[in-house]
Amino acid sequence: MDASENIEEAIEVLQQLGLKEYEARCFVGLTRLETGTAKKLSELTEVPRTRVYDAIRVLEAQGLVEIQHSSPQRFRAVSLDEATETLRDQYEDRVERLHDALETVEIVDEDDEEPIQQVWAMSGQDGIENRTEDLIETTTDEIVLVIGDESLLTDDLVDTLQEVENGIDLLLGAVNESLEEELRAAVPNATTFISGLEWLHGENAEADETAIGRLLLVDRSTILVSSIVPDTKVEQAIFGEGFGNGLVVIARRLMAQGLISPHDPIS
Repeated sequence: MDASENIEEAIEVLQQLGLKEYEARCFVGLTRLETGTAKKLSELTEVPRTRVYDAIRVLEAQGLVEIQHSSPQRFRAVSLDEATETLRDQYEDRVERLHDALETVEIVDEDDEEPIQQVWAMSGQDGIENRTEDLIETTTDEIVLVIGDESLLTDDLVDTLQEVENGIDLLLGAVNESLEEELRAAVPNATTFISGLEWLHGENAEADETAIGRLLLVDRSTILVSSIVPDTKVEQAIFGEGFGNGLVVIARRLMAQGLISPHDPIS
C-alpha cells in the first residue's frame, strides 16, 4: 500500500469514527505538517479554505488539534498517541451509550415457546470471535476448541482461554505441530492435541476451496463451526444450541480426533 492509499484509508477510518470528510482530511493533512496555516492546509488537502476553519474548530473541540492565535493562525495536530487515545475514548463512550440505550428498549414480540434446537448464521471475524469468547466465558463443564486457521488464534482469544477456571475441562486442538506448541505454551492449563481430521489441514485442498476456521463445542450442547471464504478471507459461521445428545456425541468425537486416550470423549 503506497502513501496515497494510506492517506485515503486513514481518512476513511476517521469518517467511520465520526468525523466528517473535511475534518478527517484536515486532521490527516496536519499529521503531515509540523504546523500549517489555513492556506497551506487547503493546498495540501484540497479542502476549500473557508471550510478549513470550520473543520479546525471541530477538531480543536474534540482535542485533536491545537491552534496558535497568530497572524495568520497556525494549526498543528496533537501527537499520534494522544489522538489515538482520544478517539478510542470517544468511540468507547459512544458504544457504552448505545449499550445503555438499547438495554432499556422494550421487547415487543417475544415468543412464548422457544424452539429446543436453534441454528443461526454469522459473518465477520470480530463478531464470531466475540461469540466464541462469550461461549467460553459462560462454560460450566467442558470446552473443546479446534483451531483450523492460525490467524484466528488472536491475543484476545488466548487471554480468554487463559482465564478458564480450573474445574472446567479445556481441550484445544490444532492442525499442525507448530500451532499445537503455540497453544500449549500460551494456555498451559489446557489439554492440547493435533486434530486427526485431514480436511482441516487443507494440504490437499484446492486454492479456491473453503477452509475450516474454528470448531467449538461447549458443555456438550452448543456448537460453533466457522469457515474462511477463499476470495475475501471473510469468516462465516454456523452457531447452534440445544442439540440432542446423538448429534453432540458425533460432533465431539469428530472434533477430538487425535486427542490422547485418557481424554477421548465417550459421551
